[in-house]
Amino acid sequence: MNVKLIVISKTDQPYLQEGIDIYVKRLKHYTNFEMEVIPALKDQKGASADEIKEREAALLLRRFEGVDRVVLLDEHGTERPSVGFAQYLQKQMNAGVRTLAFVVGGAFGFAPSVYAAAHDKISLSQMTFNHQMVRLFFVEQLYRAFTILRHEPYHNE
Repeated sequence: MNVKLIVISKTDQPYLQEGIDIYVKRLKHYTNFEMEVIPALKDQKGASADEIKEREAALLLRRFEGVDRVVLLDEHGTERPSVGFAQYLQKQMNAGVRTLAFVVGGAFGFAPSVYAAAHDKISLSQMTFNHQMVRLFFVEQLYRAFTILRHEPYHNE
């Protein structure tokens, strides 16, 4: 299965990017993983949150072509423990999903058109995180899920 993480704007904090890079390198042993970065919008001054979400939606929706399943990382999504997330991934693999895309929105979240195009929503926590930090948390959880599925010693329970 191919797994994509689609994000808006680059990670501008070196400590976050370093952590992301560590887990992306580890993921290569388990799956074809790709992080697709959509450049930040230009000329946002004076734009409302809804206008920004709509402009980002146009960029995101193009990236969904050829993806079997789109999952938004969204505060209103289903929360799962790490083992439950691993089971979710296994279910996608068993269903024959070839490309599974997880999406992190911009600072204002997603436009209604993105919600309509998605197949699922997952929440990493009830807490709110900076959208750049979510990238690190997600790639770590993705790595953890694959180690759980392979019964490797990374996850303690």
